[in-house]
Amino acid sequence: MVDTMPKSGTMTDVVLRAKECDIYYGSYKAVRDVSIDIPRNKITAFIGPSGCGKSTVLRCFNRLNDLIESFSLKGKMTYHGQDLYAPDVDPVEVRRRIGMVFQKPNPFPKTIYDNIAYGPRISGYKGDMDELVETSLRRAVLWDEVKDKLQESGFSLSGGQQQRLCIARTIAVQPEVVLMDEPCAALDPISTLKVEELMKELVQNYTIIIVTHNMQQATRVADYTAFYNAQVTEEAGGKVGYLAEFDSTEKIFNDPEQESTRDYVTGRFG
Repeated sequence: MVDTMPKSGTMTDVVLRAKECDIYYGSYKAVRDVSIDIPRNKITAFIGPSGCGKSTVLRCFNRLNDLIESFSLKGKMTYHGQDLYAPDVDPVEVRRRIGMVFQKPNPFPKTIYDNIAYGPRISGYKGDMDELVETSLRRAVLWDEVKDKLQESGFSLSGGQQQRLCIARTIAVQPEVVLMDEPCAALDPISTLKVEELMKELVQNYTIIIVTHNMQQATRVADYTAFYNAQVTEEAGGKVGYLAEFDSTEKIFNDPEQESTRDYVTGRFG
């Protein structure tokens, strides 16, 4: 089993923790024995080849996999020590505190303003909505580009702007953690750099976990990196993902302990 804590550097407070987690779809074990601590106000990157379970683990942290009927989890995932899968835990509240930004920008079919205001409204927000919308768009570095067209459709924006709109929408409900599942995969290089710059700004106030296939992106933005791998096993009925190594990004890319990690980050496989 991989050590939960990175060996190099120092880690701040732990926000999310997975302890000896196995993830199943029906009887198929998709991911085995994941233990990892996610530090507060840092960017943690999940990297690894397709099918290694990194997105599956990410989605467990805000219980999005609950929407898949055959999903089950063995082991323990906690948020500030609270078992995320305890019977009395409300998944909707989990998703408010632990937001998600998806690979493809997915604005609501609403105005730019209402994209931001929708979540706070259904959560019963009683404050100044105009101020919250502006603050969220400013934090997403989008305000100056959209302040004169807030009543236009979110679909009127470019792909990169739509993704920043989705980030603004996520932070409008005031989460503590933001999960990002390949948020730049559908974007051009300039938009990608804008989102990366935004991540570096947001991490002052949020804990961020990003799944990425882009090695350069991980080295540019992440404080810590978790390398997931996969192996074929008859017991699992196919390929099972696992956490191979977790450490500071500098250590993972420059002096990893596992040969498989070195092979992946240097492009020998994956």
